[in-house]
Amino acid sequence: MPRRGRFDDIESPPVRLVEPVISVEDLPPPPDHLSEQMKSWWRQVMADYVLDQHHLRLLECACDSFDRMVQAREVLRKEGLTIDTRDGAKKRHPAADVERDSRTSFLRAVRELDLDADPPKETPGWRPPALRSNRRR
Repeated sequence: MPRRGRFDDIESPPVRLVEPVISVEDLPPPPDHLSEQMKSWWRQVMADYVLDQHHLRLLECACDSFDRMVQAREVLRKEGLTIDTRDGAKKRHPAADVERDSRTSFLRAVRELDLDADPPKETPGWRPPALRSNRRR
């Protein structure tokens, strides 16, 4: 005896999941003020992750922070970790604080973007974690 129900006479094609093909031209370009190293990282992140408009601002902040950290590190390499005061005493170079603060803001932006999460596992019955990754693949 055939099954009877509301959807017995509807034939549906099999579901086929495909990844969207996104060309490099469709991805937002990196901001002009970034260093070449950060422009390259921007392109890699854009290729690997799906980011909303507000994520692009966070990514730009992360890139700016990394560039600032590198600049401060270069100043420290040239001038040293300490500077002389008017009294002749030594104190920590202000660039050391800039480097520390820039590193912290870079790490926070990467955490906010969820760029350090592993890609989802492709196993049956798998549930996504509470904080889903933005990974494209």
